[in-house]
Amino acid sequence: MTNRPRNQQRHDEDVQAVYVISVAARLVGMHPQTLRNYERTGLLDPSRTSGGSRRFSEADLAQLRRIQQLTSEGHNLEGVRRILELERELAALRGELAALRADTARSVAEAHRTYRRDLVPVRQAAVLWRATQKGAGR
Repeated sequence: MTNRPRNQQRHDEDVQAVYVISVAARLVGMHPQTLRNYERTGLLDPSRTSGGSRRFSEADLAQLRRIQQLTSEGHNLEGVRRILELERELAALRGELAALRADTARSVAEAHRTYRRDLVPVRQAAVLWRATQKGAGR
């Protein structure tokens, strides 16, 4: 086993394409032709061997299960494609937002570290000034 972090090892296992089409189809409860159709329509992009055979990874199987869920909810394949596209975009934006939040927190912490501690706030009372008019009220 390598010395990579556990989550990196899990990610590598998810993307390692090991299943042939018949096994992948059986694992997700679909017909192999359905998997070929999903590939043809662009919903799925399995790896290929040097001989051209399809190989499916755990990530591909998860994608197939998601497609299956969406089609069982009544979405057509174009709707499924668009939903998957939006989900990928949302995940990317969430990652970007998390990075920006972390960067903002670091910037705020840095700004707080640069505050001068020798300065003390002073409270001053406001003084109202009214000009008196000569000859008014006499």
